[in-house]
Amino acid sequence: MGVENGVAGRVDRVRNELAGSTVHGHVVQAGDAHITVNLPGPPGAAVPRGPLGRPIGGWDPHDLEVHPADVAGTARVLPGYVRRRHDEVAAEVVRDAAAGRSGLLVLVGSSSTGKTRACWEAVQPLAAEGWRLWHPFDPTRAEAALADLEHVGPRTVVWLNEAQHYLGHPREGERIAAALHTLLTRPERGPVLVLGTLWPEYEARYTALPRASGPDPHSRVRELLAGRTVTVPDAFDERALREAEALAASGDRLMADALVRARSHGRVAQDLAGALELLRRYERGTPAVRALLEAAIDARRLGAGLHLPQAFLVDAAADYFGDRDWDRLADDWAEAAFADLGRPVHGKEAPLGRTSPRPVRRPPGTPAPAAPPTAAAGPLFRLADYLEQHGRTARRRLCPPASFWQSALAHLTDPGDLGALASAAEGRHRLQWAHHLRLRAADSGDPDALMALGRSLEEAGEGAAAEVLAWRAVEAGNPHAVIHLGALRDEIGDSEGAVALYGKAAEAGHPVDVMDLAWLREEAGDQEGAEALYLRGAAEGNTQCLTELTRRHAKAGDLGAAEEFARQAAADGDLDALIELAEFLEQGGDREGAEALHRWAVGAGHTYALLHLGEIREKAGDPEGAEACYREAVGAGHTFGFTALMRMREGSGDREGAEDLARLAADAGNVYTLTELVRSREEAGDRTSAEALCVWAAARGDNQVLSDLVRMREEAGDRATAEALAWQAADAGLFSVAGTLVHLWERAGDRAAAEALRRRLTDAGGAAYVATTTWPHGLDPDGSPSAPWR
Repeated sequence: MGVENGVAGRVDRVRNELAGSTVHGHVVQAGDAHITVNLPGPPGAAVPRGPLGRPIGGWDPHDLEVHPADVAGTARVLPGYVRRRHDEVAAEVVRDAAAGRSGLLVLVGSSSTGKTRACWEAVQPLAAEGWRLWHPFDPTRAEAALADLEHVGPRTVVWLNEAQHYLGHPREGERIAAALHTLLTRPERGPVLVLGTLWPEYEARYTALPRASGPDPHSRVRELLAGRTVTVPDAFDERALREAEALAASGDRLMADALVRARSHGRVAQDLAGALELLRRYERGTPAVRALLEAAIDARRLGAGLHLPQAFLVDAAADYFGDRDWDRLADDWAEAAFADLGRPVHGKEAPLGRTSPRPVRRPPGTPAPAAPPTAAAGPLFRLADYLEQHGRTARRRLCPPASFWQSALAHLTDPGDLGALASAAEGRHRLQWAHHLRLRAADSGDPDALMALGRSLEEAGEGAAAEVLAWRAVEAGNPHAVIHLGALRDEIGDSEGAVALYGKAAEAGHPVDVMDLAWLREEAGDQEGAEALYLRGAAEGNTQCLTELTRRHAKAGDLGAAEEFARQAAADGDLDALIELAEFLEQGGDREGAEALHRWAVGAGHTYALLHLGEIREKAGDPEGAEACYREAVGAGHTFGFTALMRMREGSGDREGAEDLARLAADAGNVYTLTELVRSREEAGDRTSAEALCVWAAARGDNQVLSDLVRMREEAGDRATAEALAWQAADAGLFSVAGTLVHLWERAGDRAAAEALRRRLTDAGGAAYVATTTWPHGLDPDGSPSAPWR
């Protein structure tokens, strides 16, 4: 196929017009509706900026959140370091970076296992070569990362400790993942090294495959992490213990003291961080100590921020006491308990220590948030990380008592905290508390809370009230609130209402998604208006618009234009258009053209195209060529190459080879391959083999396959195992597996058992995955059905 310069000229012309134009609006018409699309004016003068971060050697590792192992006066020291297997993986990634190849590695492990220290040790060779280190932190981690990732220069380490604050951000996580992908795949921006840490539960959440009919909130994060994580084990193995003993023998007092306490169980890193003593203080604490800690644990695990007001903790703790302990409390119980909890362990971290948040610092001229949170009255406290993680496991199935929700409503002021707890209450079907917490967040001007309330009003048929709240959300800093409301109206068939809302938003100066506008133009039959909008979106760098232009021109037979649009999208890092065009060519019999497009993509660095190239060769009867493509894809880090190879092995009768590939895929983080093989075996009538594969995966913690195993165990009459596996999945956040078991029990006629499991799952936060229509007004904190309250 040839490439027509006319298409490039059209897009470039629009791009140039945008860069030099002072026109701020473009009017399109759909029927009788006029919509103004606001476009950015010319950029202002560039503000000079220096390189991000500072030389690695200029950092104190404790300022990068490496746990101090001891405190002697004001000096913080680190013990000697024992290298383990994950350090070898990190060292290889660092060597690649030093050689000019950008890379990303996330260390996954429980709290206080040495993840952050391992990252610090890994980058030391780069310090000698003059590399810089940038830790996005202020004003918040996500804001800092999103604002400046595009400015990261070569020979920079991007430090994403506690990466859930970046990749798991409810609004910005996917955008941060996309920005990191761009940083890593643009050769002119490298070499760079991105290092991060995660707790295992966050990794499981971000890498879990979505339900077939459900949303996919972490698709970009999942792609980013694929093949780029390494596990940091909880305990030292024998080799590491011997090295630790050698350090102790050479005079490392900190290591020697830790080995006295931890040699038998190997959790040396946790001991150095004081984790085991923290746990002892919790488990053997007074009733008041335990009540305050459990209130703090519940607040953190349900989404409240790090800094918890004392007044909130004291009032929240009331219902955590048993009746007898409550009656015995002295008047000064809270003061005594806080004093006890403020004592650090081994001179290190306190279980619940007083803290002072850092002041927010912004460059001159930076606008303040639209709705700055009201400062909480009184002292603030922070829960020790290790106790937080322990509590997330120990209390994961519990719904906090009434005093917790009442105290949150009375004392918490941060809109983000209130919004997070409102969502947690909703997830536990505590609808009344969710509503009031959200109202309080909305009253403080939180745009997300306003938007959520508007959405619920819209769904209840109160469109006028919903629009008022949506506009308040826009004024509070969420320019997309009215757009989302318009999309909701479009979903329920009110296209005219959607057009009107989009028009109001554009006229008020708020950006309107060009794709939304173009789709409405198409629905209204205005093809020329839609094409104009797609072209403008493409000129602004919107690859979705390029994909749509590819589709439209391919269907119209203008393959030259379609190819150029697809290549532009691929050059911007989005392969969807190119893959779609290749599939269109293949369906039309142009296998050579489809292969050429894929090979061009591979040559440009988009190795994901190898999977599609393999499919083309496989359909054309070239299994050897297909297998070569799939193997090349696996070598490039695309684990779905395992899936394709497994299908080929299974289809050829090589069952053992198919199982080996499925297991290799699971080891690489792709459990989908194993799930597909399980279902294929079950459909073929080989339930024994299917269940054996599920058992193998479940034993190693791959919870994605549990839905099939639960169903097979229940159908075999093994209810106890089915329920245990369902809870294993629920504890990992996969409530849909246990929800399936509820439905199986209901269909079998055991309504009492189904009801009991439904209630327990709801307490654990799985209300969205089990039918809760029997409790139309929600549940009270004690689990009893709420009375009508709306």
